[in-house]
Amino acid sequence: MPEVIINGPEGRLEARYMPAADPTAPLALILHPEPNRGGNMNNRVSLAMYKHFQDRGFHVMRFNFRGVGRSKGVYNNGEGELSDAATALDWIEAQCPSARSCWVAGFSFGAWIGMQLMMRRPEIVGFVAVTPPAADKDFTFLAPGPSSGVILHGEADSVVPAETVSKLVDRIQTQKGVEVDLRFVPEANHFFSSHLDELMAEMGDYLSKAAPDSDKPLDPM
Repeated sequence: MPEVIINGPEGRLEARYMPAADPTAPLALILHPEPNRGGNMNNRVSLAMYKHFQDRGFHVMRFNFRGVGRSKGVYNNGEGELSDAATALDWIEAQCPSARSCWVAGFSFGAWIGMQLMMRRPEIVGFVAVTPPAADKDFTFLAPGPSSGVILHGEADSVVPAETVSKLVDRIQTQKGVEVDLRFVPEANHFFSSHLDELMAEMGDYLSKAAPDSDKPLDPM
């Protein structure tokens, strides 16, 4: 997992980038949870998504938002972090000019930022949103949602109640041909403490159907 330093809006952004063997492979950007609550790019869910995309043969990158780890700057309530994500996407796209497609994946706060990024970047063809913070973040920007994706949520999540995510999906307006797949992981809590394998299995099942240009077999888990 080669370490890279990106010139971000507030200074350096610390990142990890793994290029695919195939220069035309799709790419994926992974966004971590709440920077103001200890979230970072080594969060176990974020890292699991990173490795999962890597195993599928994607070019993949994760990074620390401003003020986290060795990344410069201070937490900016989402606005600055969205700029960080856009800069990171610019960087990985510059490394992978022949990539067939572009995906974004995030956990909690990272899911919120990723879905905002999707609205601004038409090259993003799909998203993976794990536990989007539907109870306390504004998702009205999804009108309509331009790309299909999957929302994965723990059925026993006490931080973000499952019903708030169901209501979010019901409210999301989509364009013709765009679908949002909502999947609940039974008995899983907000952090998927004992259900990370089940979470990755659901993510893998979705990508197997939605990302046909990712054709490298998964390594055994």
